[in-house]
Amino acid sequence: MTQAREGAFLWVDHEGNPVSCVEKVQILRENDAELRQALQDAFEDGVLMGVAPQAMLQTFQAMLSDLKNPLQERSGGKPS
Repeated sequence: MTQAREGAFLWVDHEGNPVSCVEKVQILRENDAELRQALQDAFEDGVLMGVAPQAMLQTFQAMLSDLKNPLQERSGGKPS
């Protein structure tokens, strides 16, 4: 099991310091669990409907690549 799955993932701020606020870490962990379950469900659905597992993973990777940083967009900077 990976560190992230064990709940030991270290969330860091913009300066690379650990996020220490208990409430923030709790929300991040809840979001992590929800996203993992949604991705697993979508992955299984796709594979069971005949989509190649690698194609499903490539789709998820493309979705991640399309994410926009809301802080950069508000300031008019280029999204990373």
